[in-house]
Amino acid sequence: MTAINTLLLQARYLDIGHQQSLMSAPLNLDVCAGECIGILGPNGSGKTTLLHTLRGLSAPRSGHVELLGKPIADWQSAQLAQKLGIVFQSSADEMPATVLETVELGRLPHQRAWQSQNSLDQTLVWQALQAMQLTALAHRELTSLSGGERQRVAIAMLLAQAPQICLLDEPSNHLDISFQIKTLQLLREFVHSGERAMLMTTHDINLAARFCDRILLLGDNGSHLLGNVDEVLTETHLSNAFLFKVRRFENDGQICFMPADIVSRR
Repeated sequence: MTAINTLLLQARYLDIGHQQSLMSAPLNLDVCAGECIGILGPNGSGKTTLLHTLRGLSAPRSGHVELLGKPIADWQSAQLAQKLGIVFQSSADEMPATVLETVELGRLPHQRAWQSQNSLDQTLVWQALQAMQLTALAHRELTSLSGGERQRVAIAMLLAQAPQICLLDEPSNHLDISFQIKTLQLLREFVHSGERAMLMTTHDINLAARFCDRILLLGDNGSHLLGNVDEVLTETHLSNAFLFKVRRFENDGQICFMPADIVSRR
């Protein structure tokens, strides 16, 4: 595993609330090169809002975010896009474009105005298409694809962008089991191939346990817990966060989690 050392992204005293505070205490988060952080929690706990805040798309109620030691608000948009990439939970795709044209958009932050693609751009685009098994669909219109295929296109565009920090909102959405595992394994290898890091929101506790180094667990009461996988993914912590009894099992060295009984709200 890649050594975790270089600090890439830092959040300090962060409160991401909207009309009311979503966090009972400010969040402090350091994101270092080589690590994958999973963000878990029930609906409405602030997972997506947190990703948008880290990307600079939403302003926090309080606190600040720094990228490579520089406030996120001080980065120019093109420079920021070279360093930070995001895959949204859903994307607008009414615009007529092919799969290839869409993935090529990932290279825009690296190009000067009116500059055409160079050989490196083309190589990275086709490598991303191959990685997500999309080469046969390269000239298909995006609107003709299934939900899972569109999700693969969004991730391919991120790979072509080649940012240092990947922010992914439910990256396994619409993907079948095979592609869920292949995609998250690919993203993990992508992180470990350079000075990169990944943060992903997910509702799948088992995927988070398998592919993440640390977990940020958000509760719908504003609580949050950050730590290593074994520290955070316990029956007690998960049951308290989801208000639903979660059981932990081990089979042939593989840890998995399953729901049991509903926990009464207090």
